[in-house]
Amino acid sequence: MKSTNLKGKVAVITGASKGLGKSIALSLAEAGSDLALISRDIEKLNEVVKEASEFNITATAYKADVTDEKQVCSVVNQIIDQYKKVHILVNNAGINIRKPITDFTFDEYRKIIDTNVTGAFLMCRTLVPFMKGNGYGRIINLTSTMSHIGLPGRSLYCASKSALLGFTKALALELAPEKITVNGISPGPFMTEMNKPLIDSPELSQFFMLRTPLGRWGDPKEVGALALYLCSEEANFITGTDILIDGGWTAQ
Repeated sequence: MKSTNLKGKVAVITGASKGLGKSIALSLAEAGSDLALISRDIEKLNEVVKEASEFNITATAYKADVTDEKQVCSVVNQIIDQYKKVHILVNNAGINIRKPITDFTFDEYRKIIDTNVTGAFLMCRTLVPFMKGNGYGRIINLTSTMSHIGLPGRSLYCASKSALLGFTKALALELAPEKITVNGISPGPFMTEMNKPLIDSPELSQFFMLRTPLGRWGDPKEVGALALYLCSEEANFITGTDILIDGGWTAQ
């Protein structure tokens, strides 16, 4: 995808301070897209901005909690004031809490649902009006293999990501007349901070590797490359679907 040119495009990415969000940000920046990056961790986000700016694009860090309606409205207003328009939205902010259902508190339930589902809803509802009328638009929601399969201790994460997948499909139909595509990316086992407890445990790491036909953890750069393709002109006819990038896990 070295030929992909996103110069003149503006991409908003949530949860961009680390992991998959950071990789997507750098991938789009290398292709020429300007970036509006959102996270609650402004220090780490500023580091990503500095790295992305080396590609001679404009990148700005915005501190906001995507589960808070007022903060989302405020940050979108700031982005529009600076960039005037938005072409790409990547809803990457997400959390996972692993435990049996009987051990969850209601606050933990709300935290997972609000971050993984409500955050994407608020970002889409607030930004879509500024994406219409461009003749081009991309919304990418980071779903998960847990949108398709289940694992013990992941009940709430599975519920949230399955909801996000349904949201993705319906929104794709709604925005098709505006030439805005909406797709999901479902990562499997990737080397990210969220999966660090699994990676650091020899027993759990082996569990995942034995069930991944390609026999390794995914590199976050691979998700960045997939996101870049979905933002390209070559992907104009792809909408309302979810792309699994899981080393073959769900093919079994």
